[in-house]
Amino acid sequence: MSPSALLNDNDQHDNHLAPALKNGVHLNGHSTLTKGPSLTNGSLKAEYLLDRNLRKAYPVVKGGKGNYLYLNDGRKVFDSTSGAAVSCLGHGNQRVIDAVAAQMQTGTPYLASTFWMSEVVEELCKELINGTDGKMARVYLTGSGSEAMEATVKMARQFFFENNKNTPRVNFIARQHSYHGNTIGALGISGHVARRAPYEPFLMDNVHHVSPCNAYRQRQEGESNAAFVAKKAAELEATFQELGPETVVGFICEPVVGAALGCVPSVPGYLEAMRDVCHKHGALFILDEVMSGMGRCGTLHAWQDEDIVPDLQTIGKGLGAGYQPIAAVLISQRVVNALLDGSGQFVHGQTYQGMPVQAAAALEVQKIMREGNMMKNVQVQGAYLEARLKALLGDHPNVGDIRGRGLFWGIEFVKDKKTKEPFDLKTGIAQKVSDTAISAPFNMVMYPGTGTADGVRGDHVILAPTYIVTREDIDHIAKTASDVVHHVFSEL
Repeated sequence: MSPSALLNDNDQHDNHLAPALKNGVHLNGHSTLTKGPSLTNGSLKAEYLLDRNLRKAYPVVKGGKGNYLYLNDGRKVFDSTSGAAVSCLGHGNQRVIDAVAAQMQTGTPYLASTFWMSEVVEELCKELINGTDGKMARVYLTGSGSEAMEATVKMARQFFFENNKNTPRVNFIARQHSYHGNTIGALGISGHVARRAPYEPFLMDNVHHVSPCNAYRQRQEGESNAAFVAKKAAELEATFQELGPETVVGFICEPVVGAALGCVPSVPGYLEAMRDVCHKHGALFILDEVMSGMGRCGTLHAWQDEDIVPDLQTIGKGLGAGYQPIAAVLISQRVVNALLDGSGQFVHGQTYQGMPVQAAAALEVQKIMREGNMMKNVQVQGAYLEARLKALLGDHPNVGDIRGRGLFWGIEFVKDKKTKEPFDLKTGIAQKVSDTAISAPFNMVMYPGTGTADGVRGDHVILAPTYIVTREDIDHIAKTASDVVHHVFSEL
């Protein structure tokens, strides 16, 4: 039922509950909702949901179609971020809706993976392996990116445990300013300072962080890609030596860093160099493509741009395009063989893994992407978005960098363009830009992030539109983004 329908039904709702209430409290002592949602200017502040921000009221969405979301206050908002880089096919895709409905009608949207197998689950996994050109071997399905990373960490350790129950390999190497998920294990892998801070006492002490591959903030003037990559490889090698190469399970990174840094891509040659260091010492090379994968960067998998195949890889978001909660781990034959030659099982399990209804949605999403040759559109429209953003915002005194790949672009804001000094955290630049963009008359979503410069300070916004955008849509996104940025900084 829509919020407006609930509001219109208040009198009947109150009368129905009246016999069990006294002063708005159930006779058993529990408080209850006696009125519908409280809307202010079309926004709703949750009273019963523990939302992400307990002090904030959010606009209420009543529907969506294509690139647009329709709000309760009558506005139509352009979703230029696909939510959190999730809704890659846009909203209301009828093919996916029909696929989900058909699976629901079988009476088995869920099957316990302990006992049963489903044809649609196996078909999805085959589709995903084919999407790697057979360079990965198996798929482990989960319900979220955090769960996929948690499974990856455990699988990586088990890879060595299968051959040696006393294996000394206990250390992971990840990167500063990275983000890999919200569970304790996934957060422990992450290097995002602010998100780790409240939970530091609980996080693993066997995770060690090297610097990210952030050319904008780290590369010296005139330094070549090869020289920059060589420094990164030397840093990783030094960390292996410090820990003892025989103690390292693997190295984990995002090919294009999403929310934590705002679409910072690795420079050409970086992934190959990091893989070579790992394999030199027998460690696993692990990629997190939950945000940057499944077509977001112009190839189905970001590693396919340079054909640097990982041992383990997480995927999510664009896998199911938001039509079902689904993510996965793609597993190389090397890792599969260790399990087959050892115990023959993965010592891990989740209630909602490999659900048929999740698989039905994701399979249809992947078929639509493949049949529609959407990677070509991502490449073409992504190149045009880059050109328009740089033309409209490249000279702005507070735009430090515009970077990304495919339809995954970040804009980093700075107080001083020459020194790259970030704004004070209290200024809240990224949130100001986001709040302004989503408001009238701009009516467009921009995804904000902080900690861009040093893990605490620094502001960026992300643009990650759907794979169905047209040239006209890109013109709208770029112009609106430019108008919003100019407006916000003119008001400071």
